[in-house]
Amino acid sequence: MALDFVAGCLGGLSGIVVGHPFDTVKVRLQTQVTKRYTGTFNCFTQIIKHETVFGLYKGMLSPMAGVGLINAILFGVQGNLSRLLEPGLSSQCIAGGIAGAVQSIVCCPMELAKTRVQVQSSAKKEYQGSFDCLLKIYQQHGVKGCYKGMTLTLLRETPAFAIYFGTFELFCHTLTPEGDSIDCIGPLAILMAGGLSGISSWVVTYPIDVVKSRLQADEIGRKRKYHGMLDCIRKTYRSGGLSAFSHGLTATILRAFPTNAATFATVTVTLRLARNREKQLEFA
Repeated sequence: MALDFVAGCLGGLSGIVVGHPFDTVKVRLQTQVTKRYTGTFNCFTQIIKHETVFGLYKGMLSPMAGVGLINAILFGVQGNLSRLLEPGLSSQCIAGGIAGAVQSIVCCPMELAKTRVQVQSSAKKEYQGSFDCLLKIYQQHGVKGCYKGMTLTLLRETPAFAIYFGTFELFCHTLTPEGDSIDCIGPLAILMAGGLSGISSWVVTYPIDVVKSRLQADEIGRKRKYHGMLDCIRKTYRSGGLSAFSHGLTATILRAFPTNAATFATVTVTLRLARNREKQLEFA
């Protein structure tokens, strides 16, 4: 249904507003080469001190502009596919994985621009914003340059959203009182299930996201530090062992709960209101 696309769009917008400051901290921690920030709280305070609170919202224009389309695709594809498959947990996972792969087409260039803007120095601004960043990348390197990190995006998004929708279904069933329909689950339970599903998804796929962020933040051409995905993995490991693949995880978990709680709550409420309206019109 078209309703799934609309609900996904609104859910994504609410999630971005809630979670973007945590995303900025996550990307800064993931991509730092020297120990400029000692941890999540230190990164938050330094950004606010040197760049004001607006520094936490750097690069938000790109996801705000693209998140409507991304989440419309995500929830639209997942919702329609899950209705075509046999009801159950496995169907939610399969539909979620396919939806994650499809939305990667839009997600990859948006995240590339967001990452570049988030990590640039305030003293030396190369990009005036996310759109300016994407335009300059396109002018210098064409469409291929705009899809830097696409393989890693697919490797992250496909399992991430299989887990995301699967665990949401699982948590909803767990939090629904015995004998009640899952469609009657209350708002607090939806917030809890949405938040926990977001955390579950990120914890499993986070190491891939670290490599993706480093690769996308890297220069293109002779100045680049990493010569591909495997080289980035090797150099990341050499820089700090396995713990290097968890830099920024605390900020991500702190972001994941409220962001995905807001996203799923908005999507669920939108769908319920629309369906109730349809029923009222049928009986009118």
